[in-house]
Amino acid sequence: MPDQLDPDRLKALEERLARTKGAQDSKPHTEEHYSQAQHAWRMVIELVAGLGIGFGIGYGLDTLLGTRPWLMVIFTLLGFIAGVKTMIRSAQEMQRQAEAKDEGE
Repeated sequence: MPDQLDPDRLKALEERLARTKGAQDSKPHTEEHYSQAQHAWRMVIELVAGLGIGFGIGYGLDTLLGTRPWLMVIFTLLGFIAGVKTMIRSAQEMQRQAEAKDEGE
């Protein structure tokens, strides 16, 4: 292997790299799509977390107080309501962000 690099080969390699980078840059970005999916998952997780926390509190209180299944049902419904309210707040926040972005453009 020679000690000196071939300048023509290096130039050809740099041109190929530049073309490859240019092809990658020209692809449309789908960050908006991923952003929407992240918001959707966030809302689903908020609802499920509300249900789970309400169920856990109700079940624990029922176990301690021996009132099965009344407190579990009540706290599960309260958890559902809290999850829905949190989802609505998240949707309103996303709407405000979208409106601010539209006004900024």
